[in-house]
Amino acid sequence: MQYKTQGVVLCTSRYSDTFSVAHVFTRDFGRMAYLLPKSGGKKSKVRASLFSPLSVLNMEVEHLPLREIQRLKEVERDFPLYEICADETKISISFFLAEFLSKVLRETHENKPLFDYLKHSVHVLEESHRGLGNFHLAFMFGLTRFLGIYPNLDDYRPGAYFDLLNGIFVQYMPPHHYYLAQAQSTYLSVFSRINYTNMHLFRMSRAERNALIDYLLVYYRLHIYDFPPLKSLEVLRELF
Repeated sequence: MQYKTQGVVLCTSRYSDTFSVAHVFTRDFGRMAYLLPKSGGKKSKVRASLFSPLSVLNMEVEHLPLREIQRLKEVERDFPLYEICADETKISISFFLAEFLSKVLRETHENKPLFDYLKHSVHVLEESHRGLGNFHLAFMFGLTRFLGIYPNLDDYRPGAYFDLLNGIFVQYMPPHHYYLAQAQSTYLSVFSRINYTNMHLFRMSRAERNALIDYLLVYYRLHIYDFPPLKSLEVLRELF
């Protein structure tokens, strides 16, 4: 059957000499793989050039529940990504987030709130000019709400430790290695207030920002099965 849906492009991978596979998180089906022709004329209804990382697409697709790779019928951009495709800082952020999402998003069922968060985030990245050094941190922290792994940050007390394994503040040092020290835990309680509106207000050194992203990635690795290292992380470290 044919359906109309929207999707956020995660990545593409090689399939054959004439086709690639586009991995897209859709609003109606979750993560899907689509057969993508490598070449096509100007009048083609499916062009590979549309499938850059984080592009938001309006798609007409053929969807069969038992088919591993679905087919695209017609594709167009929902809105253009002028700055994400031209600004070096935003290009680096988009490649990191696309790689991150391609490892994290695995569900193949409808999750409209998650899709709407992704689409809104792409809008914000395209339009923002302040606080870009913190965008990926705000995004990763906000995403935990939609993946069901949002930490419980309501019980913070001075001197507490944050238990990364259980996602809670505790008053005593946990009996394992996955926790933040007291000073780091204090900072986390402040950082937890970050969002796209106020991200420009969070002043951090490169060392502080890199430490924070390391903590976030450890947290994801503890709560998302088989979450591998990210190749694009080093570029982001150098940038910010």
